[in-house]
Amino acid sequence: MMERPNYLSKYMFDWDSMDVVLSGQSSLDSRFFLSPLRDQDHVQQFLSAYGLDYNDPVNRAELFGNFQEALQFIRRYFLKEGSEHGLDLKIPNSIIMITDVGDLFLMATGNYPDSELEDTLWAEVVLKVMHTILHVDKDLRTNYFSTIQTQIFDRFYRHLSREDERLFLGKNKEEDKIPLLEFETKSKKTRESVIIKLLHKAENVAEELFDRIGVRIVTENRFDTLRVMKFLLEKFVVIPHNIKPSRSLNTLVNVTKYKEKHSNLVKMALRNNMSEKKFLQAAEKEVKECLNFDDKDRNSHSLNKYQSIQFTCRQLIKYKNPFLQDFNDLRKEAKESGDDNLAKKILAMDVSLIARDVRFFYPFEVQIVDKESHKTNTEGEASHVEYKKSQVQSAIRRVFKHLLELKNIELN
Repeated sequence: MMERPNYLSKYMFDWDSMDVVLSGQSSLDSRFFLSPLRDQDHVQQFLSAYGLDYNDPVNRAELFGNFQEALQFIRRYFLKEGSEHGLDLKIPNSIIMITDVGDLFLMATGNYPDSELEDTLWAEVVLKVMHTILHVDKDLRTNYFSTIQTQIFDRFYRHLSREDERLFLGKNKEEDKIPLLEFETKSKKTRESVIIKLLHKAENVAEELFDRIGVRIVTENRFDTLRVMKFLLEKFVVIPHNIKPSRSLNTLVNVTKYKEKHSNLVKMALRNNMSEKKFLQAAEKEVKECLNFDDKDRNSHSLNKYQSIQFTCRQLIKYKNPFLQDFNDLRKEAKESGDDNLAKKILAMDVSLIARDVRFFYPFEVQIVDKESHKTNTEGEASHVEYKKSQVQSAIRRVFKHLLELKNIELN
């Protein structure tokens, strides 16, 4: 048997890791979730580079908490014991009995004593969910969420009004007030929804979720969806320069087709001195003939009948640090209290690094839909329940891919 030259080990590549970095592939979709980890020291090196000090008792306890949450999450959403649509599988005792998360990493790379291939694949599944939970927990902007939602929703609330129990977009008499059927806010995704969404997204990073905060505006008719869009732009509720282009989706109105029809309608109204009532009737008729539906741009988890105008905008959030005001009050008291040691220490403290104002852009989603489409969207196949079921099934296929192949299990 020919002996391999010793130098070759220096030139062997971990192609799976290389693909994640160079080819736009997610680590969740790679052949091996982790590169081989030889022993506990190697595990600690990896965790340190990841950002966790495994020798720190707090970090260690937090990681074990993530491990326990991952097990519960898998049982509740991905397995039969928690969901009727889950897999008919059980988490092996070899995973459940782990008391040192470092062992889970060794098991996931096939370097844990007496572990079998199925144990390795299960360990990978658990680590994928743990990785996602960690990203959810470490999203710094979560600390400012109350301020974020208040500032974003206020952009819309200030333009809403009611007359005789009817809801309108527009308050002032001189404004062209648009009747609305509903104005809904999505104030915050549940923790579980965030985790599921991240598990089926290629980015798998909490900061890349763009619909944690959103509004849905439901109009009486289809032409009014365009009027709402016009209003939002004219009142600077939506700033086009802060739109994320890749997140814009319109399956409601073919604007390119409608623009010509609208131009002809305006000319006709001028020639014939058309009444506003007849103009609106004609506009609604024309816009209904300009449906827009293009499967190639659709969210893969949106059902085929779903129709709406939706886009993601960013808002500059301004957060004032409440601690700074309290600390300034404390310094004032310290100045007045005399020369005791505590006062001197307070006055000597360097406050230059305390953040006075924090400013950052945060995304919010806007959805505009007419009454008829909204009814279709919320019934039958296009319902939110079906949408969520599709998301979970996608996450299962992705997270359990290698285990499903081993067990020869096919999902519907």
